Amino acid sequence: MAAFEYRALDPRGRELKGVIEADSPRQARQQLREKQWAPLDVRPAKAREDKGSTGFGRGLSARDLALVTRQLATLVQAALPIEEALRAAAAQSSSQKIKSMLLAIRAKVMEGHSLAAALRAYPSAFPELYRATVAAGEHAGHLGPVLDQLADYTDQRQQSRQKIQLALLYPVILMVASLAIVGFLLGFVVPDVVRVFVDSGQALPGLTVALIAASDLVKNWGWLFLLLAAGAVLGFRQALRELGFKRRWHGFLLRLPLVGRLSRAANTARFASTLAILTRSGVPLVEALAIAAAVISNLRIRDKVVEAAQKVREGSSLTRALEGTGEFPPMMLHMIASGEKSGELEQMLARTARNQENDLAAQIALLVGLFEPFMLVFMGAVVLVIVMAILMPVLSLNQLVG
Repeated sequence: MAAFEYRALDPRGRELKGVIEADSPRQARQQLREKQWAPLDVRPAKAREDKGSTGFGRGLSARDLALVTRQLATLVQAALPIEEALRAAAAQSSSQKIKSMLLAIRAKVMEGHSLAAALRAYPSAFPELYRATVAAGEHAGHLGPVLDQLADYTDQRQQSRQKIQLALLYPVILMVASLAIVGFLLGFVVPDVVRVFVDSGQALPGLTVALIAASDLVKNWGWLFLLLAAGAVLGFRQALRELGFKRRWHGFLLRLPLVGRLSRAANTARFASTLAILTRSGVPLVEALAIAAAVISNLRIRDKVVEAAQKVREGSSLTRALEGTGEFPPMMLHMIASGEKSGELEQMLARTARNQENDLAAQIALLVGLFEPFMLVFMGAVVLVIVMAILMPVLSLNQLVG
């Protein structure tokens, strides 16, 4: 049976939308008529990919993908056939998009395709890592546990991403608020205060003159600076679409003292956790390295990992190949080497991924902890300069009157 999306009118004239299973569009219309609905449109179900969403894949958010994967894992481990598990998961979903996608995948499975092959029709919702892991689970005959691991992996990735976003949210708000306050003081408060000194005709201190110039600049040309800043951001984003510029920019980020460490830790942690779940699911190491390299966002590190994968393909050990990149920390390499020697590479990769993520969280906490007092000192210094620039003419005027 195939899945069909429909639009129909109920006896009260209300338009209804949904998904129905039938052997043909004609049978789907007949089922709607049996419900006393007037079919308006019936077409084969095709999941609509939402390119604006974020998460594990562009078509599904990480939360939705983890939920669907967890449901499938539970149903498959309960000995339900995969087509029945897909139907049950679709019935439990409240999202029309997810329901249509799952029923369309079920239709392909009913036609004789494997689950991994059926998922290949929706690459933005189920990326290569996901499909390769499912294929390995199907080949080895333990699809349920593999789906359970995928759900855990997706949850962990989402939680790590949320922790980083929440940690960076407060510093960003503090910085924007600080810049807005300084701009407001220079654009609206300072001009009214210093007008008295300008009208008095007395010689003003250099600090006051500089403050007046900065205030005039912000008041008269602030809009231009905002436009230039917005144009620079848009131009930079456009330039990042060019692969050569993006690769140079990523190399520059790795050379920055603190940002480079954060970028390297984030990418190596993502690589290790991805490689761990792939090897644990039975994906061959060379293929797993190629897939894990694709999840690395920094192109410089990705290129070196691709070279390392080629060395492993040629017979080199994983530890020696990754050590040659110069991007992985010594502790991580030591744990991978220990896993290769003991035959527990999957467990060691998972452990080193957790260590890397903990190190990344510690570095972000340190950065946030240093940024907050820095912004407070910056704001205090700006206010101090403004107050001194205003008080110095007042003191000079008092001396003249005295």
